[in-house]
Amino acid sequence: MGSRTKKQIIVIGAGFGGLSAAIRLAAAGYSVTVIEQQDSVGGKLQRIKLGDYSFDRGPSTITMRNAFERVFNAAGKQMEDYVTFYRLDEGTRNIFADGNTVDLTSNREEVESQIAAYSPSDARQYRLFMKESALLYECAEKHFMNRLLLGWNVKADPRLLKALLRVRPFTTLNSLLLRYFKHPNTLALFGRYATYVGSEPMRAPAIFGMLPHLESSLGIYGVRGGTYAIVEAFQRLAIELGVDIRTSVKVQRIVTLGGRVSGVETDQGDYAAELVLANGDVLAVNQELLGEQARPDMSDAKIHSYEPSLSGFVLLAGVRQQYEQLRHHTVFFPERYGSEFDDIFRNHRAPLDPAIYICNSSRSEAGMSPAGASNLFILANAPYLSDNWKWGEQQAAYSEFLMEKLEQRGIKGLKSKLEFQALYTPEQLHKDTSAYRGAIYGISSNSAGQTFFRPSNRSRIKGLWFVGGTTHPGGGTPMVTLSGQIVAEAIIDA
Repeated sequence: MGSRTKKQIIVIGAGFGGLSAAIRLAAAGYSVTVIEQQDSVGGKLQRIKLGDYSFDRGPSTITMRNAFERVFNAAGKQMEDYVTFYRLDEGTRNIFADGNTVDLTSNREEVESQIAAYSPSDARQYRLFMKESALLYECAEKHFMNRLLLGWNVKADPRLLKALLRVRPFTTLNSLLLRYFKHPNTLALFGRYATYVGSEPMRAPAIFGMLPHLESSLGIYGVRGGTYAIVEAFQRLAIELGVDIRTSVKVQRIVTLGGRVSGVETDQGDYAAELVLANGDVLAVNQELLGEQARPDMSDAKIHSYEPSLSGFVLLAGVRQQYEQLRHHTVFFPERYGSEFDDIFRNHRAPLDPAIYICNSSRSEAGMSPAGASNLFILANAPYLSDNWKWGEQQAAYSEFLMEKLEQRGIKGLKSKLEFQALYTPEQLHKDTSAYRGAIYGISSNSAGQTFFRPSNRSRIKGLWFVGGTTHPGGGTPMVTLSGQIVAEAIIDA
């Protein structure tokens, strides 16, 4: 590899993006050290054991299997030798307040019949909408997801601009849905996809209408041993390739000299490097690891100008009971879906009437909980950190509130048969991962600007690069994994 083998690269953060990039760079001959402040790799995704119950605290809906496979293939390996994915044919179950249920499977006729139970006219429009969803995905996949948008010469490419117009950047997801559907259930069913990127359907661009196609056609997957098994597979491959992974080490400063990075300072010593790749929130990295004079990209005013994404409140419940009404993924919608976004983005408080998501991976895999029991990952969307809501004072009461809501919706025994419980708040997420204001996805996609013109993967500080949800191509586990690959390839090709 010539001089390339001697280049020292520091990767800050061992989340999906950081590990993905480290693997690709090490496979190309670079000397890579990954520095992670938590005591285990995985970033926002961690495995939690409570007695005989096993939970994934973090991303649970896994799509775009090919994004993970690309990491292994680029290193000359077969993913199947490291981790096992299995397709969830039953899809996500969506339970509405009026008692109707829609299981979003890949079987179009089944979905149509379930929608027809409450809205025959919406059912007739379903296939037309899915055709549009497929076109949006194809356009995004071809023009946005697999390439970096570095510099205005790239962004002004006529082909890119044509593609941008094709995905209707100034049409919201909700406006797109209203062209096809009228019933509140269907609007909620497909509007919720905006939350996959930490946003709200009334403001997120129509391009996220691609996500129903992505799930139904490309598939939703479970992972043998839990989603964290992907992280373990990445870690194993990285170590095989010679990556030096150091956990429980916190980077305190990115060192620059003459407008170029020269290494990092940590709480356990200094590391020299010719390149630094930060797998963390771009805003937090700039604010916390670079002095304002050293960062030409990000003044404090610019950092504050970005709207953070939503966050999440998590209740892990080990319950000595099984629930036939729950699938691997289940969503309970409130009577009026959408009020939670007023609470989150405008009132900055925990929602009074949220949609509640449950991952019940014990349904798909024995051993995730004791026999006859359930490992329930219960999530409600939550606001990013502000002075309006204090989780330290409110988390116990909000947990009780969510359990009561679920009891009312038929999930009985949550309290009486609860064996283990753990809570996780946006404050804890911020503390553990340095997520900017505790936001899960970095910045929101509640505007065309924040969706299509995110902070750059390449800093104006020479040798400093970014991967993760705040930068291109955006939030979500597969996208972050892709960002690690395309940034690493840009470094290799430079």
